[in-house]
Amino acid sequence: MKALITGATSGIGLSMARILAGKGWELILTGRNTDILQKLKKELKTSTEVITADLSDKNEVFRVYEFCREKSVDMLVNNAGYGVFGKFDETDLDDELNMINVNITALHILTKLFLRDFKRRDSGIILNVASSAGFLTGPLLSSYYASKNYVVRLSLAIAEELRRENSNVSITLLCPGPVNTNFNRRAGVTFSVKPISPDYAAEYALKKAFARKLIAIPTLTVQAGVFASRFIPHKLLSAVTYNIQKRKETI
Repeated sequence: MKALITGATSGIGLSMARILAGKGWELILTGRNTDILQKLKKELKTSTEVITADLSDKNEVFRVYEFCREKSVDMLVNNAGYGVFGKFDETDLDDELNMINVNITALHILTKLFLRDFKRRDSGIILNVASSAGFLTGPLLSSYYASKNYVVRLSLAIAEELRRENSNVSITLLCPGPVNTNFNRRAGVTFSVKPISPDYAAEYALKKAFARKLIAIPTLTVQAGVFASRFIPHKLLSAVTYNIQKRKETI
């Protein structure tokens, strides 16, 4: 069995690489840092290939796919992503566009291309890493929340198409709350609540993916929050989210 993992140099992607390698999976790992990828390749006790790529460039995304297309990939893990913190009119536009390219465009391209391959052979797993933010509106992280809403809705739509076709291809959507990764450091803020570990998030996601479950939300607290959000008026929910995000500036 072989998996492609994007954003494999840190956080959930790194944890997934280690867990899958421990289960005997062969791996193709991609990220922007060649040195970290090569170091990880030496660490893992399974066949591992690496391809350095900047997924904010769609040409690089297609290059990753071409690298993989004849290698019989069984699982696609779309993990790469980041956030940009601040008021929408004040955040850097180029940074936001790069984020959208990574969080949305790269995931969209890889999901479509690998889904076509998986459907042709009627097997394969797609694991899209979103966030509990994908069910919410997120003032001060507006573009990030919006990008994860895209991932959630795209994945849910694909899942229904696969269900109606009785396909053996499955898609799983990981939607954690805060995870102790580089996300907040990259966004320039501080955690406002205690995060879970990337190892826990990765283990939970893979367990759900192997069981062909559609949605994977680690921890009962986050599950309850996502469920409750369905019944809260949008204005109130946005106000609550704003206050949560605002605290990250002051902690």
